[in-house]
Amino acid sequence: MIRRWWRAHRGLRLGTRLALGLGVLSLVVFAVVGTVLTASMRDYLERQLADQMKLVQAVQSKDAAAHGTVRRKPYYGWYTAVYDVSGGSADLRTPAEVPADSRALTDLARTTARAEEDLTRTVRIDGHGPYLLRACEVEPGVVLVSAAPMGDVEDTVDRLIAVQAVVFGLALLALVLFGRRMLRRGLKPLSDMAGTAHGIASHDLSESAARLPLRVDGRDGGREVAELRTAFNTMLEHIDASLAVRAESEQRLRRFVADASHELRTPLMSVRGYADLFRYAAANEPGERERHLARLRAEAARMGVLLDDLLLLARLDAAEVEAPLRWEDADLTELVRQAADAFRAGHPEHPLTVTAGPAAVRLRVDPQRIRQVLDNLLTNAAVHTPRGTKVSVTVMAADGRVTVAVADAGPGVPAADRERIFDRFYRVDKARSRDRGGSGLGLCVAASLVRAHGGTIALDGEPGATVFTVTLPAAAR
Repeated sequence: MIRRWWRAHRGLRLGTRLALGLGVLSLVVFAVVGTVLTASMRDYLERQLADQMKLVQAVQSKDAAAHGTVRRKPYYGWYTAVYDVSGGSADLRTPAEVPADSRALTDLARTTARAEEDLTRTVRIDGHGPYLLRACEVEPGVVLVSAAPMGDVEDTVDRLIAVQAVVFGLALLALVLFGRRMLRRGLKPLSDMAGTAHGIASHDLSESAARLPLRVDGRDGGREVAELRTAFNTMLEHIDASLAVRAESEQRLRRFVADASHELRTPLMSVRGYADLFRYAAANEPGERERHLARLRAEAARMGVLLDDLLLLARLDAAEVEAPLRWEDADLTELVRQAADAFRAGHPEHPLTVTAGPAAVRLRVDPQRIRQVLDNLLTNAAVHTPRGTKVSVTVMAADGRVTVAVADAGPGVPAADRERIFDRFYRVDKARSRDRGGSGLGLCVAASLVRAHGGTIALDGEPGATVFTVTLPAAAR
């Protein structure tokens, strides 16, 4: 806890830290002064009361020596007792003015007989509060004990503490407030320079990075000076970050070209291989020829789909004037049912359930592209889950938005792959073949098409379940 407070304190501004330090120091000084003053006042009042009791006992001792007991009435609230002490026992002489619980007086009488000197003690008597006891020996074996209430002493000390708390609290508040104002005024130039530096850092200076070869080092100077250094370094880091973003974009472009080339290389090699087979007589047999031509057509279709996806992504990224979407009013529920029927026909080994309201959900979208999104999500659920895995599609409309959730009860997406699941050519299972796993563009295409419609797509779920949630605005475009 102390370490956490210390870190929080170090994170404050210099003016605030100085004001708080001044306040803490003043509080310590006030506490010490108040404690010393209170203790001194209590000690003074107790000594005054003890001296008064000593004078009173000088008269009471003569009265006890003459009459055996004290006949003079004590002060109001005081108690007086005379004890015969012998062999460790103390017997009270009567009559005597003692409280109902007189054990403290008796104990002090026995102790005084053994000590052979006057003793003073502060005790608390049940039902009467704090008392100051004083015992003196009248004659051998006879001890006089007097008890004076300390209520007035306690009231005086409590009043003194209350006055100190109020006065010291007001003084501390005034000291912190006025001290903070003075410190703020004295540190204002540093704050102004830091604000100017932050204003410079808010602009994109990546094109003129060479004009600012500045580096600010050092640790001393307090919070404001450190803030100024941080502002300049933040500005330079902003420039470096801009350059890093550009470099990352170029790296991503090179990686994209390399991945696309790699993906196209496989079907091209297959086409070349099957074309070479036609040089041999065995490949010209009718049955063999048809099989090779079917493979050629399949590889050509794969390249066509891959190129179409790449072209679509390029057009979406380029934000062309002629957008690759054809907007029209459509029923989202009907599009979901069509995609479900196609999924059941193509993947009968995966039971599919569709949950949608009876009413139509009318949106202004590109029906073909929304259908492509649904097909990609359903195909992804079928490809990446074992046979018999249940798949469900849920359509909901609320608060001006329409949500389509495609869920499966498969193994789920590992946490390490969630951030890159929508990247191009990214596959969760690196060992999966391209014939089964696809090109790794399906989810990327789906995410780009959803964003082009003004919506969002998110991956939810946990191990044992995967949920892709597509959210589209219900308002017409």
